[in-house]
Amino acid sequence: MPERAPPKRRDWSWRSQAFRGLVYQVIAVLAIGFGVWYLAQNTLANMEARGIQSGFDFLGGAAGFDIGETIIPYESLDPYWMAFVIGVLNTLRVAIIGIVLATLLGTVLGIGRFSHNAIVRGICYGYVEFFRNVPVLLQLLMWYLVLTDALPPLFDAISIGGVAFLSNNGFVFPVPVWGLGQALAGIGMLAGAVIAWFYRRWVVRRFEQTGQPGSMVLVPIAIVIGAGVAGWIAGGAPTSWSVPVIDGFQTKGGATATPEFMAVLLGLVLYTSAFIAEVVRAGIASVSHGQVEAAGSIGLSKGQSMRLVILPQALRVIIPPMTSQYLNLTKNSSLAVAIGYPDVVSIANTALNQTGRAVECIAIIMAVYLTTSLSTSAFMNWYNKRAAIKER
Repeated sequence: MPERAPPKRRDWSWRSQAFRGLVYQVIAVLAIGFGVWYLAQNTLANMEARGIQSGFDFLGGAAGFDIGETIIPYESLDPYWMAFVIGVLNTLRVAIIGIVLATLLGTVLGIGRFSHNAIVRGICYGYVEFFRNVPVLLQLLMWYLVLTDALPPLFDAISIGGVAFLSNNGFVFPVPVWGLGQALAGIGMLAGAVIAWFYRRWVVRRFEQTGQPGSMVLVPIAIVIGAGVAGWIAGGAPTSWSVPVIDGFQTKGGATATPEFMAVLLGLVLYTSAFIAEVVRAGIASVSHGQVEAAGSIGLSKGQSMRLVILPQALRVIIPPMTSQYLNLTKNSSLAVAIGYPDVVSIANTALNQTGRAVECIAIIMAVYLTTSLSTSAFMNWYNKRAAIKER
């Protein structure tokens, strides 16, 4: 029986590189901590000397202002912290929807750059060069002016099938009346998404072992839809919808996407998707042409080669810069204050003007964007490790 190697003893002498590195890290952390403490104490002392109130106790007081667009119920007598919650939810709504749409559009444009059709390649190239070279703030203002000035007023709104209306007041559309059936349908779709994820892993594993391809898109989508329909049927298959009706200068029923929200979403999606398209194009170009020829030699179509061979290898190049684009989209959403969208920056500005708590309001804004950015980075780093090609 072979003898076990004796455990390594830590070298606590200055000659040890590990020990010196630990000491330097401790010194750096202490220096940063002291700097933050000194700045905080100095700021509080100066504010107290000038009679400026400080602290976050104002969050419990009544906000006293209305918010034009809310996801959850809110009234002007609600406390400031509730107003900040509304602002955070509005910011997350733009960021999440924008990331999804920008990823889909950017991926299509990036793949389109490799099309054999010169017109498709030219359109994709022109789109990328136009939208990524126009400042995003100008794009937000442009779309806001288009949506508020070019569209007709509400009483003369553009009707879409008599159930949806587009005007300078926004886009009004029907929504289902929420009940047990809708709740079970949502739960079913979530369960279907989990099943579809395991199905895709099984397809990839079978393809690696046998070379037999499988549906990576249509079948997973069918699983998610089928699970949602099953939940809807289990909940009684409700068919009640809240259909909007125009009544003079206002609408009744349905849901509304305001011009501010649509302008922010359009501007951020079109701007960010141009950069994502270049990221996808660079990732696909990094895959050697031999991989494409090998995929064709085993009978894979161009679409199958792109889904099963090229894109999985391109992900190791695509994901890191894609993370930066997601972070940029989230942080660029703060520009929504320029067109009146009530995100967290807009709410903080209003609270700052009413309470005078500038340091506290700015600290809340910093904390929100820092949290969302770190959360996005953590998720994308996890996904990057999952998608990375494991070499022996």
